[in-house]
Amino acid sequence: MSARRLIVLVLTLAGMALTGSLGRWQLARAAEKQAMQAAEQAAERLPDADVGALLAASSPAQAAALMHRSIALRGRWLAERTVYLENRVMDQKAGFYVLTPLQLDAQGSVVLVARGWAPRNFDDRRVLPPVQTPASEVELRGRLVDHVPSFFALGAESPGPIRQNIDLQAYARESGLPLAALMVQQDGPPSDGLTRDWPSPTSGADKNFSYAFQWFSLCALMGGLFLWFQVVRPFRSTRRGRSGR
Repeated sequence: MSARRLIVLVLTLAGMALTGSLGRWQLARAAEKQAMQAAEQAAERLPDADVGALLAASSPAQAAALMHRSIALRGRWLAERTVYLENRVMDQKAGFYVLTPLQLDAQGSVVLVARGWAPRNFDDRRVLPPVQTPASEVELRGRLVDHVPSFFALGAESPGPIRQNIDLQAYARESGLPLAALMVQQDGPPSDGLTRDWPSPTSGADKNFSYAFQWFSLCALMGGLFLWFQVVRPFRSTRRGRSGR
């Protein structure tokens, strides 16, 4: 074998090894995401989480044990602490996710609640949507989550009511509120000027399967090209040369 063909062989094998390993990594990521989605669905079928357990959760492990479970809350809104996350879409319309802390008891226990979605004012983005926040005690149900899906943002978030994203721990430090380790995504029919047609959670594994297919296809293409140009064509040329004698 000539030095040139040896170099081509080494480069082809290295490329196939790399693309094949990337394809396997994407399959592993897809399996992880599917397992996480299965765990979320299993948690949603469990009985309601205990409010005391939510308030007592102080470690990541304790919080993770409550993730995605349903919970019933009773308390009073801290309306002045409401945050509006802009550029959120529901039913193909642009608007805000509205988040308000809910004080559960006289001891000051507080849970941040994603109450729902409200449309934006297209004439002036600084105008807040007309959301009603009752001053009396309210009861609600929802699902425990650790964050609201975030969007790319330049720089730190402003402390005002309209924001791009919110981090639960950062908001707790900023507000000084004794927030629970998890927040609640409120369920139920429209109320208070808010709708709650939340996007269905998906694993995102389809994207990883797509990437895996692309990497494996590239791996096969490399192998096919090597066989064609380094094996099949030289072999056919040799045969034609012999038959022409």
